[in-house]
Amino acid sequence: MSNIVTTHWKGGMQFESDNPSGKTVVMDTNVEGSDTRFGLSPKAMMLSAIAGCSGIDIVPLLDKMRVVIDDFKMVIKGELTDEHPKYYHRVTVDYHFYGKELNEIKIKKAVDLSVEKYCGVMEMFRRFAEIKTNIHIHNK
Repeated sequence: MSNIVTTHWKGGMQFESDNPSGKTVVMDTNVEGSDTRFGLSPKAMMLSAIAGCSGIDIVPLLDKMRVVIDDFKMVIKGELTDEHPKYYHRVTVDYHFYGKELNEIKIKKAVDLSVEKYCGVMEMFRRFAEIKTNIHIHNK
């Protein structure tokens, strides 16, 4: 299976990239002398891809396990190398689950299945980065 995206320069440092679903995303970067940003930076999007991939695994797994959550967020921290080409060499993924009487064992199982088995983006990152994960349970 292959995916094809087309990325079109929109002027300056701004690019618009499509997706096989037909949706688009705008990318850009900091431009010296300007605070204006129109999109996400490509490297930050890589971290978002980890969260999206893992979250898309975890939510249906928790549904199947009958774990009800009120809210769920992931905070991803990527550390770049000092030398060019700069790439993420260390990534920390903090999973935060919010709800009442959350089943920590089932939540850990869902996260572990995503991290170790299902999330292809996380597997790609493992080829060049050390990945650490933490689970935070916030019972109301």
